[in-house]
Amino acid sequence: MPRVITQPAPAKVNLYLRVTGRRADGYHLLDSLAVFAEAGDVIAATPQEALTLALTGPEAKALQAEPDNLVLRAARALAAATGATEGAAITLDKHLPIASGIGGGSADAAAALRALDALWGTRCGTDGLRAVAATLGADVPVCVESRAVRMQGIGEILSDPPPLPPFGLLLANPRIALPTPSVFRARRGDFSAPLEMPARIADAAALADWLRPLGNDLQDAAISLCPTIAEVLAAIAAQPGCLLARISGSGATCFGIFATPEEAARAAAALHEGWWRWGGATCRAMP
Repeated sequence: MPRVITQPAPAKVNLYLRVTGRRADGYHLLDSLAVFAEAGDVIAATPQEALTLALTGPEAKALQAEPDNLVLRAARALAAATGATEGAAITLDKHLPIASGIGGGSADAAAALRALDALWGTRCGTDGLRAVAATLGADVPVCVESRAVRMQGIGEILSDPPPLPPFGLLLANPRIALPTPSVFRARRGDFSAPLEMPARIADAAALADWLRPLGNDLQDAAISLCPTIAEVLAAIAAQPGCLLARISGSGATCFGIFATPEEAARAAAALHEGWWRWGGATCRAMP
């Protein structure tokens, strides 16, 4: 049997998001705390002379028309950075909705980098993979390890937050794609100041209390473009045990914080059946 390297590509969730400025080249500066859910896509890679990509999974159809998937760009970038000459048969098992504010494409690219680094024996390490990831997009470096991290700059400045308590996470998307550039263009208001992180967060309720006033500076813009987001947020907030409801990133995916993964899973099952929804735990860092 051919060797198969499998890597998860977990959803990235921005617990808060503040737009702190804008560079001369148009990129916005951010301050955000990102965590990763156990929900996600899966990348599998096997040895092959050529480099190919196959799409499977319930959300694969939305990617069929893409002329050059970010996963293939990640593979070519790793080969260029390391001198690897092998190919690979890559399969992307797609479970996350596209253009949904939870970093699906970025997570897929980062998972492809990890899988091919192992398959090709390029031994880049975390720093090396992050350097390649930075050439692919602002959200890709944070997905290399897929652990709780504070993101600043355009996403390339990563630092450790205080230890986070265990909590349940609910994700829901109304199956409406919301491109990030459109949301940034619709944003109004001044820039926000960066935060001072607390030294300790005791439990899920304390986490929600700390996050509540911090907000997401893109939420109002996202709702103006996709009013259904307000309906999703209200439905999450109405679930028993919900401690906080907010959009992730630029939307349209919304999240809820609960005391336990089991509460989050029950709440997700109670939401509109036509929405994409998931409830469970956050994931550990990738190896």
